[in-house]
Amino acid sequence: MAHMMVRVDAALTDELAYAFPTLVATVQPPTTTLIGDVQDQEELQGILSLLRTLGISVIEVVTIPE
Repeated sequence: MAHMMVRVDAALTDELAYAFPTLVATVQPPTTTLIGDVQDQEELQGILSLLRTLGISVIEVVTIPE
């Protein structure tokens, strides 16, 4: 498991943020930061794929040291 931060170039609505239940969304227009624990590479790829499907560009993905 890794503690991750994913920054996107959109101000996610509450409805969109609920699509990522394991992540906490902090909206600071025009971006949103999603932070939380990601089980493995497969879960991270699922998150990134969902963002891509929603038409939301990822700016940054960072593993946060514990």
